[in-house]
Amino acid sequence: MKHTRTGMAAASVLLLALTAACSAGSGTSTSGGTGGNGGAGADKNLTVGLVAEPASLDFTTKDGAAIPQALLDNVYETLVKVDQDGQIKPALAKAYKVSDDGKTYTFDLVDNAKFSDGQPFTAKDAAFSINRVKTDWTVSLKASMEVVQDAKALSDTQLQVTLSKPSNNWLYKMSTRVGAMMTEKGVADLATKPVGTGPYVFQTWKRGDSISLKANPSYWGTKPYFEQVTLKYFKDPTALNNALLTGTINVIGTVQAPESLAQFEGNDKYQIIEGTTNGEVLLSFNNGKAPFDDLKVRQAARYAIDHKALLDTCWAGRGTLIGSMVPPTDPWYEDLTSLYPHDLAKAKALVAETNAAATPVRLRIPSLPYAVSCGQVVKSQLEQAGFKVTLDQLEFPAVWLTTVFTDADYDMSIVAHVEPRDLPAVFGDPKYYTRYDNKQLQSDLAAADAGTPEEQVTLMKKAAKELSQDAAGDFLFLLPNLIVAEKGITGLPKNAITESFDLSGLARS
Repeated sequence: MKHTRTGMAAASVLLLALTAACSAGSGTSTSGGTGGNGGAGADKNLTVGLVAEPASLDFTTKDGAAIPQALLDNVYETLVKVDQDGQIKPALAKAYKVSDDGKTYTFDLVDNAKFSDGQPFTAKDAAFSINRVKTDWTVSLKASMEVVQDAKALSDTQLQVTLSKPSNNWLYKMSTRVGAMMTEKGVADLATKPVGTGPYVFQTWKRGDSISLKANPSYWGTKPYFEQVTLKYFKDPTALNNALLTGTINVIGTVQAPESLAQFEGNDKYQIIEGTTNGEVLLSFNNGKAPFDDLKVRQAARYAIDHKALLDTCWAGRGTLIGSMVPPTDPWYEDLTSLYPHDLAKAKALVAETNAAATPVRLRIPSLPYAVSCGQVVKSQLEQAGFKVTLDQLEFPAVWLTTVFTDADYDMSIVAHVEPRDLPAVFGDPKYYTRYDNKQLQSDLAAADAGTPEEQVTLMKKAAKELSQDAAGDFLFLLPNLIVAEKGITGLPKNAITESFDLSGLARS
């Protein structure tokens, strides 16, 4: 069966209003932009308030959501993008076709794109970018490209990619950071000087404060409305909200205290956007060692959590209870919340049976507002079941990434995994920080990737259910997309289901 997709690449208005699981960078330089009261020229300036500043700008060597949130679709572009409905659309590739055996992709590229250093974007750059993921990237997400057998330029505007086997996931992953198009001359200093084809050009980074982007004067596509955009980072939710109230910023890209929305509701100066995301807030277990290498201990923890009470208490009831590692916007979503209903008596019995209370367990959370708020509730609920819990708050990103994500020096953690379709990454690799090693799950994931689209849906539903039944983690809730902005800012999305905070479709009416 042959598949063809055509159409002109268009600017997306998707916003990733979350940063959580991992992040990254070192940086330089000067100030942020102007908020709503910025004076002359402020109409074309935009300042967005965010959390979890990157520690690097190089997502080829640093895991995490904060880097692509800032750079993907803004500075770096991909061959294809995902729209608000989760559908793949053209970007730097204006069309593509897939061979009958599902192994060969031929992309027809736009012919007028340039990198910010002035070099033209060609199929040679696309082949370089794809091949470089396999050879030079060091982060776990590089596994998405292992299926690529060969990527080569057939001409300046035509790229051919041959896979070693059919893969449903590969094209979708090309819309994420691993699909970012780079130039060979621009990869020397990715941590501080990103070079891409996007609507914005990296300008400055004032570490601990902000990242500034300016409109790319030679952008090949629709020119962005805003000439200057500043991404300003706040660790304190109150300071973030006050920044909008005082006109220091124009948009709260990620509301960190949902209960605070009341101060903006009913005020005609502001608009509130509420939708959904990919951000599964996971109570992760270290499955590779005691006590959570024991299924009954994991089950005890799951039964101990009253998810509705937790959501109401720590996130003002905003969000979705899902019961699995799959958000409702994925085609294989099923509501699995009934698998582990809150049952304190059953949790206590399992704790007693396994002697899980004998040794304190370490709940090591990142210093992100949702994790800090929910961590206290999780600790309390687990202790009601008989667990002894030591709660450690680790600075994010640096300390949490090193201690929990890299070294797996933890028993439990709480983090929102915001990468799209990330079940295979989080639980399909036994070397990942969850240390979950389930051969049947791995087999099902591989078969889902290689099968027909219909087989993929069936097998991914099976994988999600067996993962939940095995209590590999506890899926606390799905983060909502909560944005507050000045009235008049247009292009704000209801859902945030990609890795990027795409600025190119935003404007001011």
